[in-house]
Formats: sequence, structure tokens, C-alpha cells
Amino acid sequence: MKKIIQLFPGNFLLTGLLVILLVGWSPAGKNEREYYQLSVYHYSTSEQETVLDNYLQHALLPALHRYKIGKVGVFKAIANDTAAAKSLYVLIPAKSLDELTKLTGKLDADNVFQAAGAAYIDADNKKPPYIRIETILLHAFPLAPQLQLPQLKGPKKERVYELRSYESATEKKFKNKVQMFNEGGEITLFKSLNFNAAFYSEVIAGANMPNLMYMTCFENMADRNEHWKQFGSHPDWKKLSSMPEYQGNVSRNNISFLYPADYSDF
Repeated sequence: MKKIIQLFPGNFLLTGLLVILLVGWSPAGKNEREYYQLSVYHYSTSEQETVLDNYLQHALLPALHRYKIGKVGVFKAIANDTAAAKSLYVLIPAKSLDELTKLTGKLDADNVFQAAGAAYIDADNKKPPYIRIETILLHAFPLAPQLQLPQLKGPKKERVYELRSYESATEKKFKNKVQMFNEGGEITLFKSLNFNAAFYSEVIAGANMPNLMYMTCFENMADRNEHWKQFGSHPDWKKLSSMPEYQGNVSRNNISFLYPADYSDF
């Protein structure tokens, strides 16, 4: 700083700009908020599940990895074993919306992908690989700008990934809940209790807006239950949840219990 002032003793504006560049600069992209595409495949049969698994494991994920898109999550609902309507979730992180919008074109022109995914891509309309696809577009929260891999050691099939969606009655109430997570300190509390959150995000396109979605990850259901017990009794949560300014900002809470596929990146 002293050398900078000596070099530009009479130009405080230029000095200030240099200080910002030298002191306040950070590597590009370090704090940029990611976007996530969450696709939910709804299906009903084991044959459809096999086609989906083969397509994702041998075609889509390898293609995304070739495009330098990592940390792709593939999750199945824990309730799939007994439910007639089954679901499979695919989470694709991206640095920008532009990266996501160009993805279909890249896949269409990718001969390796097309060959590996032929059974899915060219499926007969009488034997479709799914009932329908639901797509949700997410934008990471300011205080959780990038996806984090959960620090878990147990087998993937025993893990519980809890995907939560909080809907609000109005856009204003929704913004209030987002603020509660960020500046209000809810994310900080989750971190202090080691909830292993993969992401926190606001939904910018989806069927249940206005809403936010986030995913916390646990070794198993007992681990999940113990963490939420600690959260609910924590004095910081009791204080935060009782603040008048945060009352009534969630109108509906939807929870999906998932586990990662063997070939999922996390």
C-alpha cells in the first residue's frame, strides 16, 4: 500500500482502483452462483428403470464429463420399492444458463453419446423409457453459491439425501424465506451442525413456484433423524424461527427421501 501511494501521490482515484484490484481481487468464478437443472423421471416398471440407468450411466454422464460438467447427481426415491409411481432425479450443475441451454445441441451432435444412448433415444413409443419428465431450474443461494460434495463414508445405498421444497404464499413471503436462509443465518446453522448440504437454491422455473429447494445428506435415516433433532432443539433455531419478521413465510413443505445411484458422482 505504501509503495502504491508513493507511485501515485496525487491521484487518489487511481490509487483506490489499484487497491481494489490488488487486495479485493479473487479468482474468477470462485463466488459465482451456479445454476442447477433438476430433471425428475417418473416411471412405473423395472424395465423402464433399467433403460434409464443404462442411458444415464453409459451415455449422459460420460458425455457431461467430457464437456467438463462434473458433480452430476443421480438419485432414486427410497419409496420406489413399494410405490407404483416411481421417480429418478438427475441434478446437473452449470456455471451459467447459457451452458444449460446449449447442452441439448451438444448432445444432438455427439455421435458417441448418440450411440451409447440408442436404446433410450430411439425407444419405441409403445415401450417408452418413462411416463414423463419434470424439469426444474434452480439458482444457487448467495451464501451457498456452488454445489458441495457431501462428506460421507457409508455405502451409497444406505445414504439418505433429503430434498426439501419450501413453497410460499406470495413472492414477497418467498423472498423473506430466502433471506432467512442467507442473511438470517439458517444456512450457517445447518453448516455448524454438519448437515452436509449439497446445495441451497431458489426455483426460477418449475411447477410449484414461488419456492426454494435444498438438499442435505446423511449416512442413513438414523443419522438424519439425529441431525434434525439437534436442529429443532438448537437455541439459534428457536430464536430465528420465533422472530416476527419470519412468520408465515412457508405455506407448504414437501420432503423427498432419496439415495444416490451407484454411478452418481455423489
